[in-house]
Formats: sequence, structure tokens, C-alpha cells
Amino acid sequence: MTAKTTRFTLHEDWTVVILGSLVIFSALFFYVVPVPVYKWSNPSELTSNVLNSANLVVLLIQLVFVMVVGSIGALITGKEVKNFLLGFPAVYLLTVLALIIAGNAFIKSINLEAVIFSLVVGLIIGNLFKLPQWFRDTLSTELFVKIGLVLLGTTVIFSDILKAGSLGLIQALVVVLSVWYFAFWLCKKLKVDDELTMMISSAVSICGVSAAIATSGAIKGDPKKLSYVISMVLITAIPMMIFMPYIAAYFHFPQQVTGAWLGGSIDTTGAVVASGTLVGEEALKISTIVKFSQNVLLGIAAFAISIYWSYNKTAKGAEAVEKPTLKVIWERFPKFVLAFIGASLLFSFFLSPAAAGSVKDSLKNLQNAWFTLAFTSIGLETNFKDLFKNENKKPLYAFLIAQLFNVFVTLIIAWFLFGNAAAI
Repeated sequence: MTAKTTRFTLHEDWTVVILGSLVIFSALFFYVVPVPVYKWSNPSELTSNVLNSANLVVLLIQLVFVMVVGSIGALITGKEVKNFLLGFPAVYLLTVLALIIAGNAFIKSINLEAVIFSLVVGLIIGNLFKLPQWFRDTLSTELFVKIGLVLLGTTVIFSDILKAGSLGLIQALVVVLSVWYFAFWLCKKLKVDDELTMMISSAVSICGVSAAIATSGAIKGDPKKLSYVISMVLITAIPMMIFMPYIAAYFHFPQQVTGAWLGGSIDTTGAVVASGTLVGEEALKISTIVKFSQNVLLGIAAFAISIYWSYNKTAKGAEAVEKPTLKVIWERFPKFVLAFIGASLLFSFFLSPAAAGSVKDSLKNLQNAWFTLAFTSIGLETNFKDLFKNENKKPLYAFLIAQLFNVFVTLIIAWFLFGNAAAI
């Protein structure tokens, strides 16, 4: 009975800080979780590379580690630990299935990410079968998402941006501010609800899936709406990834400009890398820098959004004489953002390159695992029909128009900032 009342409380936010810190410090001082192999190109490689006994042991180790962390989270947040232990292995197996599908060489060549497969697998099972309520209660979507976000902070290294120069950060700031405001204004004009407005604006302007997740966490958004926004991000990234490099080649854009354009307008990091590779080495480097610059702004954006949301929602829900207070803002502020920033600062300034490098792959793998587990859970608890109801047409129109605006604005800014660099 208490699980539902504590799901989005301050108590769970502090739980995420504890669990995210536990995973990071465990890797640094106690045990580095091995990284499973998911890469394969044909059935024989699937058997020899992925389904061999050694890799299955690694997957089992990861299952035990993640399940222990999740069980601690269930215990602290008041959920039934026994039910979590019974239900979680099924979610994990579905997630591994999605990761194995995404590890196929052909799937990688077209840059489909594991999250879209985990989402689809979850949607199919969740809509074809009636899942018991006790199982649904074990999904812990918010907990999985926020732990993944804390681990994401370990990959956001500020020194890399400083080494690469300031142009990428300048572009990121201009693009994020202009595109976010345009998307926000457009959603309001189309009468899109407040939660979708915030998620769409952040997803289009900052860094796609991660920004949508961070925003949903900051405003305590509906997982079904988050699922819808993520679907739009992943689906639109595919044609952008394929066609934008050819458009740049047709108009003879310099590689620096093309890279900045790709990095600033394509929403998923994987799609940015794939499209930059199609253009050339210089375009790949610049596109990665620009996308990374946008990722750096994720924590700052989540902080600003949470403050705006706290004031806005408190003002709407309170009586006319009442004013939003700092206490209310602190109570509503997502504490995982502090853990995200703390992880970034730790890996940027306090760890040696050797220490950070020794755990980087493991933490990146666990980050991906938590995110993919979250999307499997979102799919399992989402009614597929909800994604295509008539009221969802306006958010789709808003997203597509904002994305088109993003493409043109980013190209102008990229040319202004990187056109001179290309001529040098």
C-alpha cells in the first residue's frame, strides 16, 4: 500500500543518490562488474560470442549485482522485496534480449539502439498478456531511470570540452536556449499538456532521450508520456542520421560545419556518431564535441526546469495568498541531479585518468543496463493504444515542427561559428 505513495517522494530521490553512489564507489574501491559481450553478426557468432558459458556467467554476475542494488532500493522505498526478487529476473531477461538484438552487426549498421527494442518488447508483452499487479509494482521505472542518470554523470567530463575549445559549448548554449524556447512556445500554441511540453522541449533542444528522461524525473512526469516522447526521438533520429550527411555533401558543406550541424540537431549520441562517420573524421570529431557539449548542459537544464516546475505548479495549486517557498522548491527538487553533477565533478577533477579509465567501461555498461531496464519496464506498464490516441497528434506535430526548426537554426549557428574555422 505504501509503494504507490512513496514512488515519487523525496525519500525515493535520496534512495537514488544512495544507490547511484553505491554503484560508483563499489566500482572504484571494491568490485568492477565485468562487461558482457552482445556483438554478433550471424547465428554461429551469436552462439560462440554471446551465448558461450563465459559470457553467460558475466550476464549472471550483472543480474545479481543489479538485483541486489534494486532490492536495496525496494527495501528503502517500502516496496515488497520478495515480489521484486520474483519479478525482476523476468524484466532482466527481456532487457538482455533487447541488448542482444541491438548487438547484431546489421542492427548496429543502421544504428538502432537497445532502448527501442526493450521498449517494443515490453509493449508487446504488456499488451498481449495481462500482467499481475504485484509484478507491475516491482517494475520501479523511476528508480531504474534515475540510477542510470547518476551513472551518466560519470561520462560527462568537463575537461574534454575545455580541451576541444569553446565553440562547441557556445553553439550548445545558443541552440539549447533558442530551440527549447521555440518548442515550448509551439507546444503552448498547440495546447499540448504541460508535462509533454517540458519533455518535448528538452528532448528536441538538448540531447534527446537523456534529456527527456532527466526532464521527466525533474517534473515527476508520467512514464507513458515519457515513453511517447522517447519513441518520437528514436524514430526521427533514423532518417536524420541517414539523410543529413547526404544533404551536406550535396551542398558541399565543410566538414567542420557539417559535424557541428549533425551534433547539434540529431538527438541521440549513437546517431550523431554514425552520421559523422558517414561524412569523415573531422566531421565525426566536431559532431561528437558538440553533442557532448549539449550533454554537459543536461544537469544545468534539469536544475532550471525543476525550479521552474516547482514555482509554476505550486503557484497553480496554492491559494491566491500563498507564495512558493524555498522549502517547497527543495522538497520538489530532484536529488538525483545533485548526484549527477557530483559524479561528473568526481570524474572530471578528482580522479586520475587511470582510476577513471579502469571503471569507465563497467559504469557505462551499467548505465546502459539501467536505462534499458527502465524502458523495458515502461513498455510493460504502458498501454500501446495510448501512444496513438487522437490527443497525441498535437504533441507529434509539435515535436516534428520543433525538430525542423532545430535543423535550420543549428545549421545557421554552425555555419556562423565553424565556417571561419573551416576556412583556416
